[in-house]
Amino acid sequence: MVKDFVCQIKSIQEEIATISFRVTMKTCEFMEVTRTERLILRDFEEADWEAVHSYGSDLEVVRYMDWGPNTEEDTQKFIQRAIASQKEQPRRIYTLAIVLKPKNKLIGGCGIYVSNPENREGWIGYCLNRNFWGQGYATETAKALLKFGFDQLNLHRIFATCDPANIASAHVLEKIGMQREGHFREHKWAKGKWRGSLLYAILDYEWKRLVSTT
Repeated sequence: MVKDFVCQIKSIQEEIATISFRVTMKTCEFMEVTRTERLILRDFEEADWEAVHSYGSDLEVVRYMDWGPNTEEDTQKFIQRAIASQKEQPRRIYTLAIVLKPKNKLIGGCGIYVSNPENREGWIGYCLNRNFWGQGYATETAKALLKFGFDQLNLHRIFATCDPANIASAHVLEKIGMQREGHFREHKWAKGKWRGSLLYAILDYEWKRLVSTT
């Protein structure tokens, strides 16, 4: 009888451990979307707003963006929107923090967005604190977003746009294998002037071919 009781206790303990493990795994999956050699791309949380504001309020960082420079209220609202989108089902908006592994330091933001689920199409974007420019982090981030989009979201086509004057961003998109498909001339009004965009895209089979040869 004592033996049976011990066995029951052991069984309950194992069940609790299993449930705890599943909950932990689910939480990790929810928070961390993907990682690279040097970076973690994870969901934003409320405590991130100051790190986000450090680059979101920087005139040089947002020069080619449609938004910014942010006020503190702008940045806090951005964080709130990002957190709200995490709960959507099915999830189509992945607005993510770029975190440097060794120091667990937030150095930028990025995202992949399923804009046309019927045709399995989405787009990517990224923005880094300028203290971390020129070190390959944008390329590493963009490549990770493509991998996540094709491997996990099962997208067929992923595109990105950048300002024609943003040569560094165009170089990143070309470096990760995206092809320039067009130039939209003065198609939007932003920050008091007409602005254009370069359009880049890559298809799922092009990505697979690229990965298989690298």
